[in-house]
Amino acid sequence: MCTVCGCSHTHEHEHQHGHDHGHGHKHSHDAGDIHFGEGAAGVSVAGMSQTRLIRIEADIMGKNDAYAAQNRALLAAKGVLALNLVSSPGSGKTTLLVETLKRLGGKVPVAVIEGDQETSNDADRIRETGAPAIQVNTGKGCHLDAHMVGHALEKLPLEDGSVLFIENVGNLVCPAGFDLGEAIKVVILSVTEGEDKPLKYPDIFAKSDLMILNKTDLLPHLDFCVGAAIGNARRVNPKVQVLQVSARTGEGLEGWLAWLEGALKLQAAGARGLAAE
Repeated sequence: MCTVCGCSHTHEHEHQHGHDHGHGHKHSHDAGDIHFGEGAAGVSVAGMSQTRLIRIEADIMGKNDAYAAQNRALLAAKGVLALNLVSSPGSGKTTLLVETLKRLGGKVPVAVIEGDQETSNDADRIRETGAPAIQVNTGKGCHLDAHMVGHALEKLPLEDGSVLFIENVGNLVCPAGFDLGEAIKVVILSVTEGEDKPLKYPDIFAKSDLMILNKTDLLPHLDFCVGAAIGNARRVNPKVQVLQVSARTGEGLEGWLAWLEGALKLQAAGARGLAAE
């Protein structure tokens, strides 16, 4: 929840996603450590009781989920596969997206929502590929929410059966709590970060369907254990799928495109099933 950073106070929306926050991987603490995330609310804010924090979180999430449900219904009606791409800043998320769009090359209709605090730099890079893109600047906010995405959807030319990529603000904390109406959450972890990221930021990995391990071309120059990173991710989320790619060299991108194709087929099959009911 975003009460700590204060960005929840700038949003007039609610959001429910039905995700369980229990991951079953408590770690032992050293006697001298200080832990502010172990109360009932899972967070501490000076001057606020845990009870009040829980009420605030329930209000924010409840409103946001109503918007997420509207987004999901709109996307489902058009057979659009929506992916929420989340990561730390600098993971190579935008470069991966640009290379993905180039390789899709008109084979599948696409659209992009770009989330950043400021500038339209990333949306400009996306538009250079020919894909329609809407930039959403959050100001002091550290994540996209369903209300913002809903406004972007009003402006995007979404074709039936297309893929919508939602590139969230670079942040491994707050985006975990906000459903945008997406079908799939994809977390990108760069090998330049650290194998323990899934353990440090468990919520985002627990709620992601796929982890992309990016920048694998740099592995010969780094002290990074791929097996440990994948193992840590699966400690948090045993069902998470994993792909290894290098957006710079193109290694592994065919596997990523094949994964997307499979997800599109599942989306189409689900849409046909609903139409037949």
